Parts: sequence; C-alpha cells; structure tokens
Amino acid sequence: MAGDFNGLIIFSLIVCLTITQIPSVQSQKTASAQAPAPSADTCNGIYITYTYNTGRKIQPFLKNDPIHQPYRFESTLTVLNNGADDLKSWRAFVGFQHGEFLVSASNSVLADGTSLPVSVENGTVFAGFPQSDLKTGIETAGDLTQMEVQVDLVGTQFGVAPPDVPLPSNVTLVNDGFLCPSASKQGNTTMVVCCTKDPNVTSGITVDDQFLPRQSGDLTIMYDVIKAYESNYWAQVTISNHNPLGRLDYWKLSWDWMRDEFIYAMRGAYPSVVDTTDCIFGPQAQFYQALDFSVALNCQRRPTIVDLPPSKANDTNLGLVPFCCRNGTILPPSMDPSKSSSSFQVQVYKMPPDNNISQLVPPQNWQINGTLNPDYKCGPPVRVSPSELPDSNGLPTNTTAVASWQVICNITQQKNVSPKCCVSFSAYFNESIIPCKTCACGCPSNRGRTCSSTAPALFIPPEAQLVPFDNRTALALAWAELKHRTVPNPLPCSDNCGVTINWHLYTDYSRGWTARMTLFNWEEINFADWFVAVEMDKAGPGFQKAYSFNGTLLDGVNNTIFMQGLPGLNYLIGETNVSANSPLVPGKQQSVISFSKKTTPGINVADGDGFPVKVYFNGDECSLPGIFPTSSSHSSRPVMLISFLLAVVVLMWVEH
Repeated sequence: MAGDFNGLIIFSLIVCLTITQIPSVQSQKTASAQAPAPSADTCNGIYITYTYNTGRKIQPFLKNDPIHQPYRFESTLTVLNNGADDLKSWRAFVGFQHGEFLVSASNSVLADGTSLPVSVENGTVFAGFPQSDLKTGIETAGDLTQMEVQVDLVGTQFGVAPPDVPLPSNVTLVNDGFLCPSASKQGNTTMVVCCTKDPNVTSGITVDDQFLPRQSGDLTIMYDVIKAYESNYWAQVTISNHNPLGRLDYWKLSWDWMRDEFIYAMRGAYPSVVDTTDCIFGPQAQFYQALDFSVALNCQRRPTIVDLPPSKANDTNLGLVPFCCRNGTILPPSMDPSKSSSSFQVQVYKMPPDNNISQLVPPQNWQINGTLNPDYKCGPPVRVSPSELPDSNGLPTNTTAVASWQVICNITQQKNVSPKCCVSFSAYFNESIIPCKTCACGCPSNRGRTCSSTAPALFIPPEAQLVPFDNRTALALAWAELKHRTVPNPLPCSDNCGVTINWHLYTDYSRGWTARMTLFNWEEINFADWFVAVEMDKAGPGFQKAYSFNGTLLDGVNNTIFMQGLPGLNYLIGETNVSANSPLVPGKQQSVISFSKKTTPGINVADGDGFPVKVYFNGDECSLPGIFPTSSSHSSRPVMLISFLLAVVVLMWVEH
C-alpha cells in the first residue's frame, strides 16, 4: 500500500515537471505574434517595409471636425538589398493617403527635387542620400550598414486617431527592372513587399565601371567635377534641352547644399544674391579662418543661379565658358541646336568631414524654371560614367571629368498652376472676337467684389485687342449693347495673361483656306527668338506656308506647326507707352498662314477644324476658348453704323 502511494507521488511529480516545460497554447500564440516575420529571410530581392511607430494629436484641436484633426506621425521606411546585384540609386514610393505633410526624412531626399517640409498627400518617391547605392550581402559578408537603409519619417496626417494606424495605400520600389507585387500588411502597423528582378529586362549597368546608364528626359543637367582639391573643387554644370517644344527664358536654377558647402567663385553664371552672411556667422568662417570671405559669392543653403548676358561671354574673369552667357535663353533643338544648351562653372568649398580630395557630394533637390515657360520637375542626381569634355586649352583632345552626375528634368503640369498665355478666336464670318477665358492665367487674390472670376468673358470688337484689359471696358460694353448681349454684374475679371494670341480664320474656299495669327506681349520684358507651336489635329497635313514667320510641320509631333520669327521679326518686344496720356501698347507680331485641302479632304474649316486644339508659346501650353465663332450671330444692324458708333465711343473715352 505504501509502495503504491509512493509510486503515485513520483508519477505526479513527473507529470507536473512535464507540464511546466510545455508552453501553453496562448503562450505559443503570443510568441508567434511577437517573433519577426520570416518574409525578410525568404526574399531574395529588395525587401521594403513601412512601419508606423507612434503618433499623437497635435494642435489645433478640432472637436467638431475629426476629419481635419491633425496628428503627428513617426514612421520608418526600410529598404534592404537581399539580392545578388547592387541596387544603384535606390528609389522607393510610399502611397500616403491621409493628407500627409512631411516634415523630415533621414537618409533620403524626395525624388522630385522638392525640399522639406512639403505636402505628400498623393504619395511621394524617396531617393537615397547620402547612401544612394545598396550593396549585396555577398560582397559585404552580410554587413547591414551597407546593404540596408532606414528612413525615419516625421510628419502630420489628418483624421486617423489612435489606436487606428495611418498606413499608406502601398509601398514599392521604383527602380527599373524590378517586379513588385502589392504590399501586404504585417500586423496592424507594418506593410511589406519583396521586389525581384524582372527576368525579361536586360540590365543597363555596364560591366566595367558599374555606373547607371545615362537617361533621357525633356531637360538634362550634368554636374561634372572637373578639378578636385582637398578643400574645394570646380564643377561644370551643363543644361541641355531635348524637348522639341520646350524652352527656357531667363532661367533660374536652384539646389540644396546638404553638407554646409558654399560657392566661392563662378564663371558663366552668377548667384542671384551675393551673400556670405551665413558663412561669416557660421562654422565655415571658423574652419577657414585664413580665407577671404569678402570675395566669396554665396553661402545660402539653397542658392539661386542666373545666366549672364552675352556681353560677359568673353570676360576673362566671368566668361570664357562654352555655351555660357545667353541671358538665360535655352531654345529647343528643333529651333536651333547650337542654342539648346547652357553651361557654367562653380567653385565649391567643402566642410569637415569631407576635406579630402576624393570626397565629392553633389547638391540635391534641383529645380529650374523660366519666364512664360513650362514647369519642370527634376529628379535626384544619379552617378554616371565620367563625362568627356573638350580640352580647356583648345587642344584636339577630350578631358575626362573627375566624377559626373546626371539630373533628369521633365515637363509637368503642376496642380493648381495656371497657364501663362491664352488664345482668342475670331473668323471672317463673325465680327466679334471670342476673347481669352476669364482668369485664364489666374485671378488676383485681392480682387474683392470688383470683378467675377466665374462670369464668361465679354465678346469684344477687333480693335479692342490692342487696348489693355483695364482700359477696354467701354469698348466691351458698347459692343455688347450693339450686339444685344447680356452683361454680367459684376463684370468678368481679366485673363491676366502675359502673352495673348489671336487665331483668326481669314478665308475659306474650295481648294484651301488661310488663318491669321497675331501675338500680343503684355509683359514688360522682351522675348528674343520666340516661337509658337500650333497643334491643328485634322488640318495639320494641309499646312503650306507662314508668310511673315518661319513655319515648319514637325515630324511625329501630333500635326504640330512650329513657327518662329524670320530674321528681323524674331524679337517680340514688351508693352510700351506711345505717349504719356495714352494706354500701354503691347508688342505685336503677325502673319498669315495658308493651308491646302488637297491632303485633308472632308474637313469643315468654319465648323472648328480650322482652329487649333493646342497652342504653345515658348513651350508653355496656352488656355483656349471653350467655343468657336459662329456665322449665326451677325447683327442686323449695318456694319458701317456699328463702326461709326464704336469710333464715337473710343473718341469719348480717350477725351475723358
């Protein structure tokens, strides 16, 4: 009996010990939930994660408007190279979807060249900086510091209150040659994706130097280091235009220095502001105590560079750089290939810890714009094979740059950005001009109630085109009364465009037709070597000749006619005063354009086929009217009576 009892005790102890060594089902679930996911280990490509770390409500506190309540968020974007090839110039997209406003992002820049802070509500692409390339585990023995980059993000999002998590719609790799599925959620706070090499894409990386191939774009900018020293270097910046309809006038180029660099000297261009204050009161003057900052040019973190006038091209101190000093004009190659690029040189002083001859870091966040030109978005500088530049001494040899980076800029239509030019329509069968749209190029913010931004523009007589908008009210009102047209109250606002173009259907007959195009420059600046591109849709193949302009039908550009001034007519002057008491008069250029119907049978010129579907002035797309002139709006009153009454109105207005 005692033996049985002792055996029972021993059995119970064994069972108890066994039970304590077996984790509970709940414990197993908890351990499984907290363990790192194996997806990073199984991804033999580029493994990207986006993790929401923390967030809190910030002011202003909106009790009755939870949708617009702001919250601070802190997240981490991680890009890990688990593949067999280096990832050159990594770029990753994060599909922000909660109205995010990004304040800071470590180890990266925005790929579109925008400086922080900035709204990223529609998502954005991050590019690596200063670590733009991610090496493989093979060549680093699994060193994560060279294989991986972590981007710490801080910003503001709207409407997602804790404990809910404001995750993006997607995260993915943007680099060419990769296949990325849709990102999947991992728990409540993380999104992951594994991108693998596309087997159908041939790598563009050369075997010898492992540089990325040079890319094409509307505008390319080369940053070539041509001389390197321990404390400074000289770089040559070359801007090249490749778009047949793109151009720049009075260009302005800006970038961000990321490592406290500053501009000491320049040739071929100049900072828009000469300012060394930040150096004198900053670490630069403390480090370079023997340097004469009185002759330095610019110490701003984000300088703006402008071109020099042609008179400085042969200046021994400021010029003597190929393709420099053109007053900021870069023409399309279809117009003049010899004037489609611009170049300058800049001497850059570096700061510790970059004071060695081989440490070269290009500036970031490049932006370029012009006057009455299209808008450009620029990507990050990408390291490419060193450029071969003409020898500075004129020898028949090329000199290889120390290091080269390429920046790609493409024409883009920015959100809520108005055009800078507009078009009016008229025809031989209608006496009225259909003017540019109300606020076609934007309305002034301080207009108050003096004009309407939504009322349609008033039709005007032909002579009113030469009168500034603020002075043509009497003519427009008189014309509306003669034509029995209603007048809105308040009157419509101006088009506010710097350049207006009138397209007039001049004649229409059985074998052909003609149009007359007139340019009006309401700006104070002059436009040298201007051009207009007109997309004609059905009528394009019938183009014959522009009589006062040099006109060409471009190959493969949507039936587009490219027109520029002939010698002596290629200068569109700004508006001027004829006399002290008269209104300003715009600069004007005009030409008749002829078309044949032989190659365009069946077109209806008067019904709309004789009017352009798109018009560009100096590369910027102009606003077009929403309607065409009609032949049914003739007034029953005699034309002579109308002209006489208008003349009386104009005389009374001038005397007044």
